[in-house]
Amino acid sequence: MKARIAVKICGLKTPEALAAAVRGGAAYVGFVFHEPSPRHLSLAQAAALRALVPAPVQVVALVADADDALISRIQATLAPDLFQLHGQESVKRVEAIRSLTNRPAIKSAGIARAADIAAALAYQATADFLIFDAKPAAGALPGGSGRSFDWKLLAGQKFTKPWFLSGGLNEGNIAEAVAISGARLIDVSSGVERERGHKDPALVAAFLDRVRGL
Repeated sequence: MKARIAVKICGLKTPEALAAAVRGGAAYVGFVFHEPSPRHLSLAQAAALRALVPAPVQVVALVADADDALISRIQATLAPDLFQLHGQESVKRVEAIRSLTNRPAIKSAGIARAADIAAALAYQATADFLIFDAKPAAGALPGGSGRSFDWKLLAGQKFTKPWFLSGGLNEGNIAEAVAISGARLIDVSSGVERERGHKDPALVAAFLDRVRGL
């Protein structure tokens, strides 16, 4: 019997969307701390949402090339279960953030071709999870673009750390994405939005229901 697929709903901003994620069985909920992103939250906003997250749902704080000061403020205010590093952090920087926070780290890798997956393997030495997302276009924000990559690049791959599939996933394509890639951890953001940066509780519920049926 296969283990169930665990889902992270990332970029949550409202109690309604958060409640839909929790009710639908999301294993992780993500809050974004990256000011250029339409999903960015202030620490006060995130703390209010954090108070609504029940155990055993895990809270993920997403940052992109954040300095120690911001990471320490997030840690003190939010006490997240994990940090997601979605910028250009080096292997050494991932190790430093894990040491600073004493929390597991998820390291993102932008994927467009097989060489990108090979390059991501270096992070297995320090990250607790990997996340494979579509490589952003030049000058674009990291993540949440609604773009996908060729899931066949992951088929049959073996990694020493657990990994999330991300990038352009939605209710309509998640079954195919899982079947091709073999993913058991899923990260979704734009695929459950009606407007960029704004989660739709109905889409969150539908996505999670679709994953439960796989």
